[in-house]
Amino acid sequence: MSTLRGVGVSPGRAAGPVLLVRDRLPEPESGPQPVDPASEAARIRPAAEAVGQRLRDRTAATGGEAAALLEVTAAMATDPALLSAAERAVTERLLPAPRAVFEAAAEFADALAAAGGYLAERVRDVQDVCDRLVAELTGTAAPGAPEPAEPSVLLARDLAPADTADLDPELVLALVTEEGGPTGHTAILARSLGIPAVVAARGVLPGAAGARVDGAAGTVELLDDRVAPESAARTRTRWRGAGATADGQPVKLLANVGSATDAATATEAGAEGSGLFRTEFCFLDAATEPTESAQHEAYAAVLRPFAGKPVVVRTLDAGADKPLPFLDTAAEANPALGVRGLRIAFERPGVLDRQLAAIVSAAAETGAEISVMAPMVATPAEAAWFAERARAAGAGRVGIMVETPAAALCAEELLAEVDFASIGTNDLAQYTCAADRMTGALAALNDPWQPALLRLIDSLGRAAGAHGKPVGVCGEAAADPLLAGVLAGLGVTSLSMTSAGLAAVGSSLAEHSLPDWRRAAGAAAAAPDPAGARERANAALAS
Repeated sequence: MSTLRGVGVSPGRAAGPVLLVRDRLPEPESGPQPVDPASEAARIRPAAEAVGQRLRDRTAATGGEAAALLEVTAAMATDPALLSAAERAVTERLLPAPRAVFEAAAEFADALAAAGGYLAERVRDVQDVCDRLVAELTGTAAPGAPEPAEPSVLLARDLAPADTADLDPELVLALVTEEGGPTGHTAILARSLGIPAVVAARGVLPGAAGARVDGAAGTVELLDDRVAPESAARTRTRWRGAGATADGQPVKLLANVGSATDAATATEAGAEGSGLFRTEFCFLDAATEPTESAQHEAYAAVLRPFAGKPVVVRTLDAGADKPLPFLDTAAEANPALGVRGLRIAFERPGVLDRQLAAIVSAAAETGAEISVMAPMVATPAEAAWFAERARAAGAGRVGIMVETPAAALCAEELLAEVDFASIGTNDLAQYTCAADRMTGALAALNDPWQPALLRLIDSLGRAAGAHGKPVGVCGEAAADPLLAGVLAGLGVTSLSMTSAGLAAVGSSLAEHSLPDWRRAAGAAAAAPDPAGARERANAALAS
């Protein structure tokens, strides 16, 4: 028996026999050259349509986040740019169709990886699509999660979102991966399905006969013998659609959205509003700046389901991981530390002014109660500059994202300029620990339970309390049921997450009073490491 530690991303304990997930397909051969290149190239699009249709068929049995991810993967499988690049590789370079698809996908994946951040998270999707297309073209089985014959613990190098989306929680007792991180889709979907999960568990492959998994502690015991299936999820009180602690202290539970589909899913899931509307998602493919009218229509489609509810609209968080073609930003050696977010607006204030005007008019049309906030703010002067322009455009409530240690450390001065703050824990964690959140080997440093991160949030919560201003969290940390309560104990007044996490977080919050959560928060922040933070928080709640 051996015990490994990774990053726990979905709470719960489970044990059972191990089932290994098929790894990626080997690279297709570069030869022989096709006898008829035109006919060989013509095989690619029908294969893509077949793969895309199978993915779309699976959405019928899912919903919410899982269905959206399957639809995205299906769209990637039939992406005209990808298929055209593969066809050219056949006709111009005389590659066999499987190899042509492999090389075209590799170019796309390399470009996304170089962008970093959110776009880098799409690399696994591209690899998954590539494997499915190659399998279709070669008549072989695609990699991925097999259907368990009995309740089992799945072990994998990594899981593509499409493989995780429709897993059966009755048959999949737990998930463990060697790679991945706490902000990836495996973590998000595992929480939504209620499956205990641990990522970045180095050495978990080639596996064992059985395994015991603790998704909260992040531990995996590999057993030499098979073990009878068992699971022990935490018993939760029923969530009634409003966020509050056991003693009635309100903590708004909101959803992160980027599209009209996301907004509809959020309202169906009971979200009290949206704490993060990612406006750049409406225009990722725009070659020219959308007109104010086009922006109005795009924003209104997302705001409409939230009529009468609060929505925090983030202005364009472009650059670095979300390059927008119409901005034509210059290449940077280190884009994550470059001209991104509000820094682009300093160079092009007209882009910001037109966006603010469209947001305000869309809110007036739809009845959503909007606030606007700027991303990547580092100084009080930056906060003041944004607040002045936003208020001039007619935005009644103005805030900032806290994603940099500088903003957290200068919270008193920044909050004097704006009405609220929202913590982006994904970026704040990676900047605090100087660890790219897309690098699997550094996943532990991006664990949102890192005491350094909790201490920064604590200082921000204290500053917000002193100013009488709210502070929210809109990173993936908000979707961890135990950590959500700890964040409330640190002074956070709202939590925004993927819609699938709302019920579990709402139920967990209601299990303890605010004083109990404050005690747990203090214990966690004083811990030496993430594992200790979790343990101390649980111990404080149990005492």
